[in-house]
Amino acid sequence: MSDAAQPTAAEVRAAAEAVKTALDRHLAAVERRSGEDDPAVYDAFNQLAAAAEAYDELLYDRYDEVTPFEIPGADDTLPPYTGPEEPSALSVLIRRDYAVAEPQRLMAHARRIEAADEESTDMDASGTVHGALSLLFGEFEPDEIASRHKEFGLEEGDSTLWVTAADEAADPGEWLEAPFEQVDPQSVVCRFDVSAVFDDEFDDDLDDDEEEDGDADGDAAELDEDLAAELDEDGAEDDGAEGDGPGGTAVPARLEADR
Repeated sequence: MSDAAQPTAAEVRAAAEAVKTALDRHLAAVERRSGEDDPAVYDAFNQLAAAAEAYDELLYDRYDEVTPFEIPGADDTLPPYTGPEEPSALSVLIRRDYAVAEPQRLMAHARRIEAADEESTDMDASGTVHGALSLLFGEFEPDEIASRHKEFGLEEGDSTLWVTAADEAADPGEWLEAPFEQVDPQSVVCRFDVSAVFDDEFDDDLDDDEEEDGDADGDAAELDEDLAAELDEDGAEDDGAEGDGPGGTAVPARLEADR
């Protein structure tokens, strides 16, 4: 940044004074709070966050220095909870996204499911990615697929889990056609997000998972050998097939699954 574009020392000082004022207002609102989720406290919190963020930016622009504060963005916070104080029902909303990283591995697993199902009338479902996915999710619980996604040729994407509270449970079948459209953000008790946008955390988790998966990979060696043999056979049959990449390498397809 050029000297002409830099904020003045007076502007930085004024921003610091604004943080002090916002701190006093926040403390006063907390001291006068009327309940667990007092809107005045919520507003004072947002004002303090905005003032701190403005000061942090000016301080960096002027002096190339930062504050020790982590300022949450607007998208990272939930509005004040206004749901029932003693909820008698709750809903857990989950979405997990996956990429189909290894279609041939996925379909090899689907063929195993097909072969073990003596009552199956459709023995061709495993020949397509969407058919293989239907077999996979029909055989395993979503949580098990989440824990074994690499084994099934899937790659994790973003995921989110929301817990919402209610006075009473919904009527059977009431929300099945549109499960995520009637969520009141102010009824959300808590939420947990996992996303690739959190680069540092995501990379650390991947490193930890690779270390912890060492023993599991050893236990699954025999299964992987069988799958590898099947994949080799499939590769020989599908080499150069339409829709594949160069040399018959399958192009990963993107799947977004709402659960």
